[in-house]
Amino acid sequence: MNKQLTFLFLWISGFLFAQIPAGYYDSAQGLTGYQLKSALKSIITNGHVAHTYNELYTAYETTDTDNYYENDGSVLDMYSENPNGPDPYNFQHNQDKCGNYSSEGDCYNREHLMPQSIFGSASPMKSDAHFVVPSDGKVNGMRSNHPFGEVTNPTWTSLNGSKLGPNSTTGYSGTVFEPIDEFKGDIARMLFYVATRYEDQIAGWGQSDMLDGSSDKVFTDWFLHILLNWASQDPVSQREIDRNNAVYNYQGNRNPFIDHPEWVNAIWNATQDTTAPSVPANLSISMVTDTEITIVWDAATDASGIARYDIYVDGNLTVSSTSTTFIITNLSANTTYNICVKAVDNAGNVSACSNSISATTTQAVTYLINENFDNCPTMAFTAVNEASDKDWHCITQYGENNSPAIQINGYQENEPSKDWLITTAPVNMDLYTNEKLSAFFAYAYGTTPLVLVYSADYDGNGSPKNFTWTPVPNVSLPVPAGSSTPTEYVLANADISSINGSVYFAFKYYSNGSPTRWTVDSVKLSADTANGIEAYVNSHIKLYPNPVHKGTVLYLKVSDIDLQTIDIYDISGKKLDHLKVNGNLSINTAKYSRGLYFIHLKTNKGEITKKLLIQ
Repeated sequence: MNKQLTFLFLWISGFLFAQIPAGYYDSAQGLTGYQLKSALKSIITNGHVAHTYNELYTAYETTDTDNYYENDGSVLDMYSENPNGPDPYNFQHNQDKCGNYSSEGDCYNREHLMPQSIFGSASPMKSDAHFVVPSDGKVNGMRSNHPFGEVTNPTWTSLNGSKLGPNSTTGYSGTVFEPIDEFKGDIARMLFYVATRYEDQIAGWGQSDMLDGSSDKVFTDWFLHILLNWASQDPVSQREIDRNNAVYNYQGNRNPFIDHPEWVNAIWNATQDTTAPSVPANLSISMVTDTEITIVWDAATDASGIARYDIYVDGNLTVSSTSTTFIITNLSANTTYNICVKAVDNAGNVSACSNSISATTTQAVTYLINENFDNCPTMAFTAVNEASDKDWHCITQYGENNSPAIQINGYQENEPSKDWLITTAPVNMDLYTNEKLSAFFAYAYGTTPLVLVYSADYDGNGSPKNFTWTPVPNVSLPVPAGSSTPTEYVLANADISSINGSVYFAFKYYSNGSPTRWTVDSVKLSADTANGIEAYVNSHIKLYPNPVHKGTVLYLKVSDIDLQTIDIYDISGKKLDHLKVNGNLSINTAKYSRGLYFIHLKTNKGEITKKLLIQ
């Protein structure tokens, strides 16, 4: 049989657009540079209804509620949100407002991303919900009126990883505040809004290391460089789109750089850089597995700096990286892929493709048994005592490389010992091919042999002596000679593919009057996965509905198969969740953004990856 586990690989590209009123941006069409910026200023000033400062707390109930991460209805605060796990603390709308504070988590207040000291706390800037956001009081105080920037050596770090310290980029070395990567693009686009909405006022605002005193460019060179990087590296999210719509409903104007993120470069890079970066050179393969290809390349160069590298697989833009090495994941086994890389600079210019390379993933390998006895007594084997009280028992050393192992020590010479170490569950050999067995052994003292056997009729419960056991082919363990010095033996990739059907494996120890201390470790039964495994698992696990609407429940119906774990990956291959399961399962999709995901299912019959689309 040709046995292969197929991993699904798919790239979906596209853009999400906010609910832009018809004709809203008509007067800006066809413009670039500061002419575009001035046109946008007129558009987003018209209709802007200024509310009071206190009314922001009411606005936050619709503009800044966590419907994206924990999905718990708490205040979504960019300075405390942990996008990859539980938040360090949460605030409830209108219940945890500051007041006094001394520590993170005491209360939340209103953070002006452009500090209000710069514009004298004047209206309508003071209460503009497009850039005045909810924030933990303590973190807001630590940020103070410092510019945003990038910090390598922080003097203070918040619980979610936001940092305060000296700026590490060229052009400025003063104290700056760096938010986490998840919200850098959000903040950049909010500040571009400020520069546009208040174009006619901002040149007269107070001094700031972020501002150059002009009404067109607005930002100093070092700070503009950072904002352009952040806007490029952290694209518009669904959360930003929803927030833009909510602020529009609240105060009547929009952030154009969320509706049209390409306008950032059209304004601030229109006359600065139109030259593409150099082509990434020397693209090569550093490692290949059945589901991953690791690639490396030489850095490209560009006058405005490299923002990212776009990686193309079979002609499709698949993923982006800020590094010159990347692991492409979720690939299909035994499949050839053509790969090239393009450089993108901070102005949005794109290079030509690098040299194209081809790589073929390896044949998929599954471990039917993979037991190192580190979590003894929870293991893939069950000790069965037929005669004597010696039994197999867990030990914390003397295994391979002196690691934990399992051992039997039948040291009473005249007492019969008949002990078995049997796989807890049977292995269906018909679902696989090229099955190979490896294990580590150590033995000392007597001359009692250890035999590896298998049975097709053992029921997993009765006394093993009442069933038929056959020696495992191509496995012949050494017969101890009675030495008191431990002898190690490694069984490496013994071919046992001639075994058919669903079978139990067992280590059989029958003392012959000269007991031996046997140690067993690192038992691995590997195999290529059968063609039939995908159909088999698919017939026993139903995942529905798919596509599923964000915020609704995804169901997994399981029948006659042991679903052990579920791993959820995003499109870039980043693992988002690891779930241990038993039986049917439901997953609330509210915590995930809209997009494509991979659901990797591990069962007692093999492993399979399904795609999931959240709409």
